[in-house]
Amino acid sequence: MRFPFRPAAAVLAIGLLAAPLALPTAAQPRSAPESFADLAERLLPSVVNISTTQTVQARGERQGPEAPQLPPGSPFEEFFREFFDRQQRQGQGPQGQPQRPRRAQSLGSGFIIEYGNGEGYVVTNNHVIDGADEVSVILTDNTSLRAEIVGRDPRTDLALLRVKTDKRLPTVRFGNSDTARIGDWVVAIGNPFGLGGTVTAGIVSARGRDIRIGPYDDFIQTDASINRGNSGGPLFNMAGDVVGINTAIFSPTGGSIGIGFSIPSNIATNVIAQLREFGRTRRGWLGVRIQQVTDEIAESVGLAGGARGALVAGVNEGGPADRARLQNGDIVLKFDGTDIREMRTLPRVVAETAIGKQVPVIVWRSGREQTLTATVGELPEEAQQAAATPGPQDRGGRPVEIAGIGVRVSSITPELRERFSLSAEAKGVVVVEVLPNSPAAERGIRAGDVVVEVQQEAVATPAELQERIDRARQAGRRNVLMLIEGQQGLRWVPLPATPPAGRSPG
Repeated sequence: MRFPFRPAAAVLAIGLLAAPLALPTAAQPRSAPESFADLAERLLPSVVNISTTQTVQARGERQGPEAPQLPPGSPFEEFFREFFDRQQRQGQGPQGQPQRPRRAQSLGSGFIIEYGNGEGYVVTNNHVIDGADEVSVILTDNTSLRAEIVGRDPRTDLALLRVKTDKRLPTVRFGNSDTARIGDWVVAIGNPFGLGGTVTAGIVSARGRDIRIGPYDDFIQTDASINRGNSGGPLFNMAGDVVGINTAIFSPTGGSIGIGFSIPSNIATNVIAQLREFGRTRRGWLGVRIQQVTDEIAESVGLAGGARGALVAGVNEGGPADRARLQNGDIVLKFDGTDIREMRTLPRVVAETAIGKQVPVIVWRSGREQTLTATVGELPEEAQQAAATPGPQDRGGRPVEIAGIGVRVSSITPELRERFSLSAEAKGVVVVEVLPNSPAAERGIRAGDVVVEVQQEAVATPAELQERIDRARQAGRRNVLMLIEGQQGLRWVPLPATPPAGRSPG
């Protein structure tokens, strides 16, 4: 059974620190505390409830279940017709006129990170305040302050609020989330189910979780109870520093089962600072499409050490990567001194790099490491998908079977271009048939896909395709790497280079 990830249904706002980040010293093993009371008493006043109000338009369509299908003449037919007609009329006023828009309220959590000159800044989740017409911050003494949205970032689900008051507000500071270790004690404070300030405790259960809700997922997992309404609330270490922002839970019911997720403070601080300064987030941009490096891909290009890095599957024309001469098939191993151990590390590292900075990029190309220099650009609002431009093609048309892989291919002809709805710019070798239960079928290749490159070399005819595969077999490769263009765009696919039974390489 697949259980859904659910937002903790709370409001979170992000702000800028008034003082430099305080980084805790290296963590020392410690026994379980006798009580969290002193810590909770000190931290509770800085955690706030977030109340939002949104205008909801009444819908005229029928709400609720449809009427059951009953045999004509059934004694229940008239009863159910009247019942569901009443349901349909809900949302209408007298004489069937549409109801006026209604006001809906929701609750979440947040925490104060700065106060000075009559202004306070509060951090919360973007999903807590998204679509809100009015946002209020409610302090522990029930004082309600009207809040202004300074900025929000849907990609990391963070937001920054500002309130004005002459009343001095208690603040908390961010800690260094990189020092949080699996097994460390943590405390979550928030507003679950609108109950008000609630303290729960647990441990860091895991680090670096990717729960597929954003491009920069790197969550801290905790078993401290997090429920609806906790979203945007802080996750504290035992020094009282914020190491995470509670954002989502994994639950089949919507309630806590001990699997909650928090945005690490070291990701949040950069986003918060930019929201404070610009009202939006300015992220670094390289301009590449990437995919995960598998063991088969690593072997096919001679990359020792197994699967690592990020495989370039497309380069945006005129973008930073294009100007730095990155190519399709390059594997990015290191960016600005940071090892890229897996694909999802690269977007996060690039995004956090200063715009305009020149950085070294180490890539694996043609069987060796090469160092390029890229000038980081600013991520556009709508980052365009890049397309490869392989070499020239010729005109053939007779399908050829590529033994051992399970495909029949042909050069692109006008007839095949029309048959498979290929674009006028499509270049390469088109797959006309995929044999059932073949390696190609197992890896999702379909008729109409176009083989653009083999082993990072352009192919235009079946003969060139076969020659590249034979060359890989002669070199002792177990896999051959193909760049495939299909309905989902460009992707790299490793296929076995082992010759079929009864045939020797060369």
